Amino acid sequence: MPEGDALYRFAEKLRSALDGKIIRAARSHGPGPVPRVEKIVGQRCTGVRSQGKNMLIGFDNGLALRGHLRMYGTWHVYEPGERWTRPEREVRLVLEVDGAVVVNFGAPVIELVEERSLGYHAPVSNLGPDLLDDAFDAEEALQRLRHPTRAMLTIGDAIMDQRAVAGAGNIWKHEALFHAGMNPWRRVSDLSDDDVRRLLGKAQGLLRASVGKENALGLTRRPTMNVYMRGGQPCRRCRTTLRSAPQGVDIRHTAWCPKCQPVVEGQLEPPRSRRDRPLVVRPGETNRQLSK
Repeated sequence: MPEGDALYRFAEKLRSALDGKIIRAARSHGPGPVPRVEKIVGQRCTGVRSQGKNMLIGFDNGLALRGHLRMYGTWHVYEPGERWTRPEREVRLVLEVDGAVVVNFGAPVIELVEERSLGYHAPVSNLGPDLLDDAFDAEEALQRLRHPTRAMLTIGDAIMDQRAVAGAGNIWKHEALFHAGMNPWRRVSDLSDDDVRRLLGKAQGLLRASVGKENALGLTRRPTMNVYMRGGQPCRRCRTTLRSAPQGVDIRHTAWCPKCQPVVEGQLEPPRSRRDRPLVVRPGETNRQLSK
């Protein structure tokens, strides 16, 4: 699923194509509810922004398009007449302006709402502080993570709850926990406020670095992945074999370094997984041969 940094980059791309321009043509297709995008034809785009994992496109008649990509959606920008790289059957939304065609492929959520209602529209109004917002409120995020509905969750689950803190998904959950030296199976209730603040600071710094923003970690580019999708491989820091195990409602695998993110007394014991087994390469074999 595209995370906050990906939506931020999409918004930058769409902003350069749409901002201040008149919508010359628009169409939308299913599945699911299809917004009446004819209402924005002839209207001027007043701004494009991301909020958490949501794309918000405003117009001068007071309407706004909201898109959520979920797992497989994406935004493309083409020149008029340019061949699209994905098929028409995957199209959810097309916006045409002078000099550009904006196409959404595969997003399950495309809706047209009144801009003034966004403050009461649950998919947006219920979001926690956005990690990429220059005014990110870490104390509010801390209090939201302390909410009784999240207190007994593992921090690996809670940090991805967009109602607590917006923008972090599976990728930055992994990397923020690694940088904070925190085991993913520690409960929120077992963490001190300083622990949570440290984790939020790492998550904020990593996402800001990913989009080229100044950050407290001093990173100047998108960080290298230390643990995400690397279960069974050696830790880049200490060379210990990374473990991984299923975690969360959607049973995704979480990877971590048992040395850099140790189990602490009293926490939930991480489950075992076959993915923990290190890859053994026999003489004369290669990783590529073993994967066939």
